[in-house]
Amino acid sequence: MPEVGECSGAQGILEALDLALQKDPSVYVIGEGVADPNGIFGTTVGLREKYGPRRIIETPVAENGFTGVAIGSALMGQRPVVVHQRVEFALLAMEQIINNAAKTHYVTNGKHIMPLVIRLVVGRGWGQGPLHSQSLEALFSYIPGLKVVMPATAADCKGMLLSAIEDDNPVIFLEHRWVHYVKGHVPSGYVRAPLDGPKRLREGDAATVVASSYMTLEALHAANILAQQGCHVDLFDLRVSRPLCLNDIFESVKKTGRLLVVDVGWKTLGPGAEIVSQVVEQCFSKLKCPPRRLGLPDHPTPSTRALVAEYYPRAEHIAGVICEVTRIGPEIVHTVAEALSADRQTHPIDVPHPTFQGPF
Repeated sequence: MPEVGECSGAQGILEALDLALQKDPSVYVIGEGVADPNGIFGTTVGLREKYGPRRIIETPVAENGFTGVAIGSALMGQRPVVVHQRVEFALLAMEQIINNAAKTHYVTNGKHIMPLVIRLVVGRGWGQGPLHSQSLEALFSYIPGLKVVMPATAADCKGMLLSAIEDDNPVIFLEHRWVHYVKGHVPSGYVRAPLDGPKRLREGDAATVVASSYMTLEALHAANILAQQGCHVDLFDLRVSRPLCLNDIFESVKKTGRLLVVDVGWKTLGPGAEIVSQVVEQCFSKLKCPPRRLGLPDHPTPSTRALVAEYYPRAEHIAGVICEVTRIGPEIVHTVAEALSADRQTHPIDVPHPTFQGPF
């Protein structure tokens, strides 16, 4: 068994890149800010000094252009890691991603592979506003030919990135900026994590809860508080939204009869809607109540604290819905709400909560 140490999600990504660059000379990193002293939230710090400008390539502000360069180099046998430090920047390269990267293997009848990783930073942060804090995983998950992964722990940040770099398919690697700060136990050395999901984090029979990316941590916090009151949920970290494999969710819902899906992005037309749809198709007769969803309201993401408090679902909202569908008594509901409220009052709402510091 490999040794295990504690690090943050950002440190896990940095370590994965370092290990991949060291192991395989065909791996290189390209994007805006990869050579900046801050190194994309700390995820590329020191790599240019170690591997040089031919493998850590700082680019002009030309997202469509350098994404196309990476796609062409992948066709020629390289394994590029493209970095867009905001998911919105990748919108300027969607034609390249959808019509070239995602289609190459199919249109060449398998003759060509596309070993490409595109790192995209999603999610909120103080003052980021509607143009720099969106979670657009639904856009990429809609496209056949792409793999879309969303790590929620430091271990998955490292292990899934190593697997993504080795994969012969284009992988969209969505990093929530708050997951960058989350700490947890991470195996040392070159240890991959499979690009699959969902992964069960807690086992129970009260309800099935499926969450993704940072919202997995909010859901885990809610589940831990509920467990103290005897309400145990089956909690899953989605991890991968394309391909979407839900067999474990179907089996869980058949056991619990209740489903809550928590999206990190907008509720309408998000991955949660697809999960609910498939569960209803496969498990309708086992459902004890209508499935529930939580996600962002249909409104651009805000930048002010006054709006943030009412915009983003949190552990309190997740626990409240679980209490509703399980019909827990009012005394327990009150105890759970008080515990979560007390936690929240100790910390600003627009930064990661300190309870999300692992180990996970």
